Amino acid sequence: MSHIDLSPFVDAVRERAELLPRYAERQKVFGWFCTYTPIELIHAAGFLPVRIYGGATPIKLANTLVPDFVCPYMRTSLERALRGEYKYLSGVIQGYTCDVPCGIINIWEENAGPGLFHSVPLPYNTTESAKSFYRETLTELTQKLAAYGGNIDADSLQRSLDLYREIRTCLLHLHELRFQNRLALSASGFYTVAEAGFSLPPDVYLKYLQSLTSALGNKEPRKTAGIPVIVSGSLLEDTTVFDLIESAGGRVAADDLCNGYRFCCPADGTGSDPMERLIDRYMRRFPCPARSVIGDRVIRIKELIERSGAAGVIFVFQKFCTPHLADYPALADELKKDGIPVLQVETDETISNRGQLKTRFEAFFEMIGV
Repeated sequence: MSHIDLSPFVDAVRERAELLPRYAERQKVFGWFCTYTPIELIHAAGFLPVRIYGGATPIKLANTLVPDFVCPYMRTSLERALRGEYKYLSGVIQGYTCDVPCGIINIWEENAGPGLFHSVPLPYNTTESAKSFYRETLTELTQKLAAYGGNIDADSLQRSLDLYREIRTCLLHLHELRFQNRLALSASGFYTVAEAGFSLPPDVYLKYLQSLTSALGNKEPRKTAGIPVIVSGSLLEDTTVFDLIESAGGRVAADDLCNGYRFCCPADGTGSDPMERLIDRYMRRFPCPARSVIGDRVIRIKELIERSGAAGVIFVFQKFCTPHLADYPALADELKKDGIPVLQVETDETISNRGQLKTRFEAFFEMIGV
């Protein structure tokens, strides 16, 4: 495992605060929160889409504008914006999922703007009228990007779709290797690779991914010990949780996370034109609780269990994450009916309860006893 070089990904994550302002000197950079944001449109306009990061940071300024029961990721990202750490952004474009980011974006614009701030409404189903509605919302975004200096046409959108398809295909290949316990990366290494893609230019990121895939293909992987589990939740920026799971005797065999499988599944959509292809991809993507009914989530997670051989599911929720917390009771009951053990833990961006978490993980794996 030691000769798999992850330094390009590690450096991209570690140095993003310095790198992103430099990118902004060459092209407009737009931030986004949620993986339902149609980043291909932003890229097709000639701009760089990057996921806004929060991370562990003391919250002072944000407390004057939002209550402390807002999810940690939203609070820490707003804190950084209020400090001026996101001055290089030309705005924030957000796929309308849960209510919090759609409120935060307005607070951000008023207190840390100026720029283009826009929430993209999303359909809740896949009917023809829903597709028509979604096309109208994406057309609106296209017009706003054009007014801000972007230049989107069918060819540029096609190229962007192709580029992100290749990226997601590489990531899905890594997920597949992990399902089979043939991925020669730790869980924290895996998510560092994924996280790097949220701030690198996509063409650069793709080259790094292709080099990594080639290196992994040339290495005969040894199966990793540990009880296989799925980690489900929203966004886990701190890889400490994964280290704690592994040190407690577990192995992350699959995930249901915004910065994991949900970002890249499916890799692409189909359609008679690039916009239809984009619409199809986002309407069929692996669902999160904010945009799906509980029955769909149960089916998807059970499919992940079957593909990965997971012996249990660990739900790691950020505090006050209403969509995930609301989904959990029914989802857990359905899994337990099939004899699938589940564990729920809550944390914040500081992962301050490390000792407690490790103890709970150890007890969970002892209970599974595979």
